[in-house]
Amino acid sequence: MTASVSKTELENGLRALGVKRGMMLEVHCSLRSFGQVAGGAKTVIEALQRIVGTDGAIVMPTFRLSPDLPLDDEDKRLGLTLKVRILAENEEPSAMGAVAEAFRKMPDVMTGDGIFRVSAWGKDAQKHAAGFAHLIDSGGYALLLGVDIYRMSSMHYVEDSMPTEIKDRFRPSEEAQRRYPESDWFIEAWAPTTKPWYTIQAMAQEKGFIANATIGASRCMLVQVKNTISLYRFALLNDPFVLYGLPLSR
Repeated sequence: MTASVSKTELENGLRALGVKRGMMLEVHCSLRSFGQVAGGAKTVIEALQRIVGTDGAIVMPTFRLSPDLPLDDEDKRLGLTLKVRILAENEEPSAMGAVAEAFRKMPDVMTGDGIFRVSAWGKDAQKHAAGFAHLIDSGGYALLLGVDIYRMSSMHYVEDSMPTEIKDRFRPSEEAQRRYPESDWFIEAWAPTTKPWYTIQAMAQEKGFIANATIGASRCMLVQVKNTISLYRFALLNDPFVLYGLPLSR
């Protein structure tokens, strides 16, 4: 039988990881990764609020996106590698998970607008609800609970530095876009053979930008956001084709 993680054990584990009062946290959580948490998603949120306090902030992506959907034969013919449906305002389940959904519904949490909306609690909640830029600029951290860097939304904030030749590889054909209009779907037509964000994660680990701990059965990371995404921006500007496992552009 899987042991249950209590709120006290969760708080102690988060503090051992380095979470402190006053921190700004971009939180991504797989509740299932802990095994069991007494009180579920509410316990995780309350533990975080208790530690960072109202002079800190908790920020979570509450994107209106479904989990990845299975690709049918026609999708594969069209070369699709990813298919996600855009959800209505309060439609569930989303790809964000139980903790993010519970957080968004709390009365003292502010939520921004649009498909890629963000929910925030604590100091400067209104600024944080507009996106992750304020957290990045203010030296915030990403707290990854049972997930890795591929759930870290702030990584996308430096992809304006990605070469057009790489961006174009993800773009689906016109035929695919007719089948899945962008008003209702998010689709991609390429998946790198390498995992470029894992390269950045390894670099950040080596430079001491990531702290690690295990809480219950969950492997957790506390990531210095600005330093880590700066590594990604540098790689996109200086060695993007190697990072994405592609031949050098001519």
